[in-house]
Amino acid sequence: MDDASLDDLREELAVLKAQEERLSAERDRLHHQIDFGFESTTTSEREQEVSAARRDLHQRIDLLRKILRARQVD
Repeated sequence: MDDASLDDLREELAVLKAQEERLSAERDRLHHQIDFGFESTTTSEREQEVSAARRDLHQRIDLLRKILRARQVD
């Protein structure tokens, strides 16, 4: 990431944010199923997978934002 241009970093951030939106929508759908009594082992496992992936994406998004802020100040 250190060698990436600001445009590359912004593009990567946009991709990650789009992925996060898709994962959030899937997570919301799974929560809806669970909340309304349609929970199964598969649903619960998938919700855990999606939540973990979403947390990872949030960490990557936060890191990219931090790098972008630091580079724009320099």
